[in-house]
Amino acid sequence: MDRYAGRRVLITGAGSGIGQATVLRILAEGGRVVAADVSEAGLKDTCEKAGPAADRLTALVVDISDENSVREGVAAAVTALGGLDVLVNAAGVLRSSHTHETSLDAFNRVIQINLVGTFLVIREAIPALLAGDDAAVVNFSSTSAMFAHPYMAAYAASKGGIQSMTHALAAEYGKRGIRFNSVQPGSISSGMTDGTGASRQSVGPGLPEDADMSLFVKLAPAIGQGFAGPESVASVVALLGSQDGSFITGTEVRVDGGTHF
Repeated sequence: MDRYAGRRVLITGAGSGIGQATVLRILAEGGRVVAADVSEAGLKDTCEKAGPAADRLTALVVDISDENSVREGVAAAVTALGGLDVLVNAAGVLRSSHTHETSLDAFNRVIQINLVGTFLVIREAIPALLAGDDAAVVNFSSTSAMFAHPYMAAYAASKGGIQSMTHALAAEYGKRGIRFNSVQPGSISSGMTDGTGASRQSVGPGLPEDADMSLFVKLAPAIGQGFAGPESVASVVALLGSQDGSFITGTEVRVDGGTHF
């Protein structure tokens, strides 16, 4: 498929996991991509995995939790691409702890990166998207936004905020030509969930040592043999950002193998 031939795409969180898988998927479909991430090493890995398609890929170090970094990064991405048609906000962090032991700084850090960071990138990208072709934004919510994931209150709050914000933005910009949707990954093996991603902005998700594992009984996928790879989400992101998704806006797509029926 060449659904992205001629399309200009900015993807955050592109140094590992689902973000990286999305970069590779959209490159495979003919797109031009700016891959943004806080990790230079992660971006190097993405560029190496892009192979011959790397001539349509630009790597950019951006810290989405920093307003100046986002402002400069989005401007550089738009310049490199000559405009912007699709924005994918995959950057984020996952931290787990007992809520009564979670410091305000730790809670705020998750909100700052996941929710505020997503807002900052969107805000800076909107002027270019308004001038883009069939513009689309794909945000990353999570199954934790709608279903109980213990020890992840800050993460769930951030992803619930992203989901609600996505609906508001879809209403605000629908008539102006920008579609906004979100994906809800669940039971996906990635740098965020296994703690190995090069782009992690925090220590891995490590559950508390005394975590009650019986609380996770309902978090097993109904199909397959366990967690799926990040490419299973990347394919859905690619759909939502393409013209095949031109009549989809203001909603979320859950990609969890039936974990939450």
